Amino acid sequence: MIAYDPAAAVIEARVAVRDLPDAPRAYRLLASALRAVGNISEAEQQEMRAVDIGLRNPAVVRAQRAFASGRNEAAARELGSLLRSDPENPGALHLLATLAGRSKALRDAQALFRRALALAPMYHDARLGLANVLNEAGQLDVALSEVDAVLVREPAHLAALSLKAALLSRNRRAEAADTAFCDLLHHHPQDWRAWMNYGHFLKASGRIDEVVAAYRRAIAIAPERGILWWALANLKPVPIDATDVPKINAALDASKDAAERVHLHFALGNGLDALGEHATAFEQLRAGNALRHSLAPHDAERFSTLVRRSEDLFTAAFLEARAQVGARAPDPIFILGMPRSGSTLIEQILASHPSVEGTEELQDLTGVVQSIMVGRDADSFLDVLPSLSADAWRALGERYLTSTSRRRRTDRPFFTDKMPINWIYTGLILLALPNARIVDVRRHPMACGFANYAQHYNLGNSFAYDLAGIGTFYADYVRMMAHFDRVVPGRIHRVHHEAIVEDLDGEVRRLLDYLKLPFDAACLRYFETERAVHTPSTTQVRRPIDRSGLSRWQAYEDWLDPLKQSLGPVLHYYPATPPGW
Repeated sequence: MIAYDPAAAVIEARVAVRDLPDAPRAYRLLASALRAVGNISEAEQQEMRAVDIGLRNPAVVRAQRAFASGRNEAAARELGSLLRSDPENPGALHLLATLAGRSKALRDAQALFRRALALAPMYHDARLGLANVLNEAGQLDVALSEVDAVLVREPAHLAALSLKAALLSRNRRAEAADTAFCDLLHHHPQDWRAWMNYGHFLKASGRIDEVVAAYRRAIAIAPERGILWWALANLKPVPIDATDVPKINAALDASKDAAERVHLHFALGNGLDALGEHATAFEQLRAGNALRHSLAPHDAERFSTLVRRSEDLFTAAFLEARAQVGARAPDPIFILGMPRSGSTLIEQILASHPSVEGTEELQDLTGVVQSIMVGRDADSFLDVLPSLSADAWRALGERYLTSTSRRRRTDRPFFTDKMPINWIYTGLILLALPNARIVDVRRHPMACGFANYAQHYNLGNSFAYDLAGIGTFYADYVRMMAHFDRVVPGRIHRVHHEAIVEDLDGEVRRLLDYLKLPFDAACLRYFETERAVHTPSTTQVRRPIDRSGLSRWQAYEDWLDPLKQSLGPVLHYYPATPPGW
């Protein structure tokens, strides 16, 4: 009827909406009729009513709950079943697109988001979701155009302004990101998250005085938020002073939220550490770690089993039989090891070389590993590797190179991947990327262990919230790397943090020799290199080497026996590897 008599179709659709107020299809029919008569404004309103009603569908509600609890497969089943009977439910399409994006099925995610937007062009959440996956696919400018489409309609849209600033910051467009953050704060000067995220951006850019001011502004708006106090305490040197301590304690007394309390305990612990109050500092760190560990326990035995299985699989014979089957490009330089080992310093040194681009901690190798498991009935990626053909190994390497190319911003021939946990994938790297370089950065196990215990991570590193767990994890790491030292001697270059501190020139020359790069004096003046750094060490790598971190743990030695015991012979033999490992 719409095509023949759109005005009559509007009247009929209004009756349907009146009679069926909870039927999304009635609102969609009314919207189509309104568009046919040129009433675009009301059509958009009716489309969004259809979205809102569709989101209340019990299947969508169940899917949202499953998604929120990490049961992605259950959420996908609910949505798939619903969309077979109601293929024009924009909310269901939006949520399914989000699931596809999380699993890195970026083309599927884009298609689903576009289907949702075809049904409801004013569905801003879906448009911003599309922008996110476009950015993940390396299409930043297209992503920004989608965000701007929202801002044209609603210039003060908080989520759109926030996403624009975040996308520009993540993609190292510093000047444009600064402008975007200023626009965000102009429209939302009392939004504590906006000030916090601006502080994160300033921190990565090295504008430390402005960072402190931004975090302090956020705290003034929301002093009860533990994440803000932790952001401030996570700066080096820690700018927490004696007047802040009672404020953090007050927030702790008032907070019932476990996640907030974790942040507050870590903030207070690091603040008291900076003030020299070591006993009370450790009590706060102990409380924060215990609470965080209870929320996300670490399965140390399962991880140790993975290490032992890796050693059993990647024998010299296994590696030799598959040598040079992977992607031949020599571009990647993997910087791996324990978190808080000094790897950010090594990356900053290398990023100061004219032939190396520092691209920071990349998630791409984890994505490659996950891709191995798709469609396979296997408990671990290690179960799949023996059956891979030469072409499959090459495809894994090419997939990594394609994925990381989206993170590149220069034409320098080499780039760094500083994801510490990549040590667990050392064997895969050797075969999928046989010409890549691997730099293992190691720090004294007590210094490294305590630094992890004092650090609250936004994501992952569940081992770091228990002293014994840290020691076991460190020992597993040493054992794994010792294995590869035996089966591929000389293939991996090791840097000890203490050696860098004592002899920067000599260690840098050794490192560059391993990488087959000419010496460049800029590597010794790494602190002059201007680049965004998004790790906890961002402020430290902007200064000449500081020795204070070498002995920080000693003030807490009386409380660190569980760490010492779990390290076993690793502590006694450091910097050497225990005999027989």
